[in-house]
Amino acid sequence: MEEAQHQTKRQKREIYRSSHKTEDGSAELPRKKFYRQRAHANPFSDHLLVYPESPASMDWSEYYPAFVQSQQASAAAPSEELSSGVTSTTNSMTKRVEVADIGCGFGGLLVALAPRMPDTLLVGMEIRTQVTQFVQDRIKALRNQNPENGEYQNIACLRANTMKFLPNFFDKSQLSKIFLCFPDPHFKARKHKARIVSTTLNSEYAYVMRPGGIVYTITDVEDLHNWMVRHFEAHPSFERLSKEEETADECVQVMQDETEEGKKVTRNNGNKYTACFRRLEDPPWP
Repeated sequence: MEEAQHQTKRQKREIYRSSHKTEDGSAELPRKKFYRQRAHANPFSDHLLVYPESPASMDWSEYYPAFVQSQQASAAAPSEELSSGVTSTTNSMTKRVEVADIGCGFGGLLVALAPRMPDTLLVGMEIRTQVTQFVQDRIKALRNQNPENGEYQNIACLRANTMKFLPNFFDKSQLSKIFLCFPDPHFKARKHKARIVSTTLNSEYAYVMRPGGIVYTITDVEDLHNWMVRHFEAHPSFERLSKEEETADECVQVMQDETEEGKKVTRNNGNKYTACFRRLEDPPWP
């Protein structure tokens, strides 16, 4: 009986995803109930992930089609396909991704920042399959609802385990902003190694961030907040922003108010702990 009910729910999800469009052709925003997923995923598990060998082999064109520039490949290329003088077409990006929302959840931050940063490419990186699909469908729907003004063309979401593969996606000093919003607190001491902030991971953030770039953190768990502050302040590549600088940064307010978790904490009258850290210039080589 339970198995039959489960199959029915699964069938409903499949039917919904294949036909959630309105009669006028504009996509409807997806509904979360059709994208059921556990709240957390083990970052140490061997998930079935596709990731580039290096940033140079990462094809961003499928995620940001409005920022693709077609180029004609030379017919003098050594491949057999081109030896007869046939010209092939390759795609290159007119902009590079500059902002990463690590553990983007259901995409609230991406959607809120998109119109505020229209000339910047933002990417959400999420390890959970169904949640990633929800954000991708949400972005497609928003693009279809705003075809004339071109809004939401500058945001995208992909499935990734950033604890393992962050440098596979981004070159050194590529990013100007990294958001770590309401990450899994991993309360048990034996689980602290799975926290998204650590000495090793902070070095990876420093590698992909340009000098002057900002790492934004927010959580409703004070112990995790103290953990993140302690580890970033101990890292030689970062310094903490003052409260005045945080208050003046529009992204901090968006992070507090527009993420799904932030809204939930507000409804529950909970506390939000924020801290931002600036990427410092590397010291000169001796």
